[in-house]
Amino acid sequence: MFIDTHSHIYAEEFDNDREEVIQRALAANVRQIVLPDIDNTTRQAMLSLAQAHPDMMYPTLGVHPTSVNESYKTEMQLFEKLLSQETIHGIGECGIDLYWDKTFYKEQIIVFERQLNIAREMDLPVIIHSRDSLMEIFTVLKRQHYNMKGILHCFPGTEEDARRAIDLGFLLGIGGVVTFKKSSMAEVVEKTGAEHLVLETDAPYLAPVPYRGKRNESSYITCIAAKIAEILGIDTKKVEEITTNNAMNLFNLHVSSANCS
Repeated sequence: MFIDTHSHIYAEEFDNDREEVIQRALAANVRQIVLPDIDNTTRQAMLSLAQAHPDMMYPTLGVHPTSVNESYKTEMQLFEKLLSQETIHGIGECGIDLYWDKTFYKEQIIVFERQLNIAREMDLPVIIHSRDSLMEIFTVLKRQHYNMKGILHCFPGTEEDARRAIDLGFLLGIGGVVTFKKSSMAEVVEKTGAEHLVLETDAPYLAPVPYRGKRNESSYITCIAAKIAEILGIDTKKVEEITTNNAMNLFNLHVSSANCS
């Protein structure tokens, strides 16, 4: 059984064929999918999908850094209001994004730190977004004085960065980028090993080879697992076993008759 630890399958890109995408995931033995939150504009779609597929879809709650703007306090109020109302498996996706716009950098840090504190209070893992901001992420995490747990989503760093993340208590989210010809992730995976990895698609984004440039979906997890197995010189089944156990332990997932292979 595979677990996709990061899929926005509730997004509008899947509105025309979502159930078919789900069936293809199941056919590929992807039995559990973690749904990272974005903001209040997409949250209900995410929660509704989780309610429709309770043995497969596992929602988190959070505020994505690109959703942080001058109305961030209202956005946070809407997010926090649901924390006691919904069954969730993590906080996120949260973090810092300096790729598109640095206008609300300070506000992004405020929102990120608040979500880290909530994760600590609720004893939940965090899914961290770190596009063009890994050093800034590490600076914030260094100020946190508790044993953290979570995923550095779409891990963008070097082997040294990977060791630093692991020492802080994080797993590395490895997705389609590892299959790209010029990706440095192959070296990071080779040096790190599978023990600290989880698999993710970030669907509908960042589809792996041979689907690069197309809409991503959870069934393509098998391509990512096969590439990691090739890099490490081990069987794909071993990658599946290790990464699935990592994800189940992190998100406190369970195996039911509905998702047994």
